[in-house]
Amino acid sequence: MPESVQVRSAEGVLRITWNDPDRLNGLTGDMLDIVSDAVEGIGDDVRVVVLTGAGRAFSTGARLDGTLSGTEPMDVANRLVRAVTACPVPVVAAVNGPAAGFGCSISLAADITVAKQSAYFLLPFTNIGLMPDGGSTAIVAASVGRARATAMALLGERLPADEAAAAGLIHACVADDDFDVEVERIVDRLAHGAGVAFRATKEAITAATLGDLDAVLDRERDLQVQLFGTTDFAEGTSAFMQKRAPKFVGR
Repeated sequence: MPESVQVRSAEGVLRITWNDPDRLNGLTGDMLDIVSDAVEGIGDDVRVVVLTGAGRAFSTGARLDGTLSGTEPMDVANRLVRAVTACPVPVVAAVNGPAAGFGCSISLAADITVAKQSAYFLLPFTNIGLMPDGGSTAIVAASVGRARATAMALLGERLPADEAAAAGLIHACVADDDFDVEVERIVDRLAHGAGVAFRATKEAITAATLGDLDAVLDRERDLQVQLFGTTDFAEGTSAFMQKRAPKFVGR
């Protein structure tokens, strides 16, 4: 059975790849823990972390397998957001395809996000009776402002990569054929740059823009757990699995 997450380290670069392309890199708790362990445990030889997906998607988020309940899935996901934002070296999200749900959240938690032109970003949570999580209620607003963040979260519509770049949500949108080369150019620059200065810069910017991230993650967890128990969430997941429009009742 292939690894659900590939973790490779060489020449100062830690490369982490979601590796379940048949499920569009839908995430499980075990996959999130593997990545958290890798990011939290980086050695002095690592100068930059790269997070990407195998196949045609970055990640379509948590698998809707009927097991979402309680605080555990939220705590596992929040652990990864904290690991990425607190990581002492730059984290690059190489978004090779759709980034949806928590996949979107974690791609935006990275320090530098580069996406293929064919990729898109999606916070579809309200479409199934949930709310955005993974810190995205703060991270998106810090990047593009309250109005754009609220519309993206409430409407649950795809944001193409070129529009995400134009809005300042991500660093760059790159033509698909040029994507790998551009990612490696950025990674090489970070891997051979002033690591001590990078660390100080990241720490300062994160503190200035996401100083309340811990409180945000706790608030998202508490509210999301409440939503797990609603009739609307049960209907939303059922409708998603049956590929039909949900009929929400507001409770």
